[in-house]
Amino acid sequence: MIQAINISKSFGENMILDHISATFEPGKTNLIIGQSGSGKTVFLKCIIGLHQPTSGEVVFDDITFNKLSFSEQKKIRKKMGMMFQGGALFDSETVEQNVMYPLEMFTDMTMEEKKDRVNFCLNRVNIMNANDMYPSEISGGMKKRVALARAIALNPKYLFCDEPNSGLDPKTAILIDFLIKEITEEFNTTTIVNTHDMNSVMEIGAKVIFIHKGQKFWEGTNKEILYSDNKELNEFVFANNLAKQLKKYH
Repeated sequence: MIQAINISKSFGENMILDHISATFEPGKTNLIIGQSGSGKTVFLKCIIGLHQPTSGEVVFDDITFNKLSFSEQKKIRKKMGMMFQGGALFDSETVEQNVMYPLEMFTDMTMEEKKDRVNFCLNRVNIMNANDMYPSEISGGMKKRVALARAIALNPKYLFCDEPNSGLDPKTAILIDFLIKEITEEFNTTTIVNTHDMNSVMEIGAKVIFIHKGQKFWEGTNKEILYSDNKELNEFVFANNLAKQLKKYH
């Protein structure tokens, strides 16, 4: 479980986050949503330690992460998997080498053990016979799946996905959504997904946090989101004539 307790973040005199609290439970796909510039990316970066909160606490299973020293934080970072926006694969490395990277960094596995783990992770995201291919030789959807395989290589307790569907067609995006959901439930991972994709919200949003202008304006499930009377949330959800598309889920 991950808890954000009264997280605030300012850059100079510019306050980006204003006392946000949320609890993210294991085995559930926890989604953070909001418009561009709402603060959701800064919030995610505060949770994983890329930003130091101006005030507040980030707690990983009763350990206050943002109060630890760098070396102490490293112990928890080894339990994290991160799927970056765009995939962030190394262009000069093969698919196998990309997935193996965290194993090289953080484990003492033998090469045979690392290759076995790489193959397990690639098979888990439905990629086979692509170990020796380079990112330039595979599709955008495959790149995202390779990025997800790399994110789970260390069998993480905590999984973070930043805009995992950006740049994907709807069919491929749904595939990525359900892979994240299946992996979360299968390994009881505490998963946090940062997204603005309402299809993802309606498909896998077991818990949804809506951030507006640096504040938490709403919290609930994808089953509850369509019936909220929160004005700002409704404007976000139903913008661009999405209402008809969303109602097909209910």
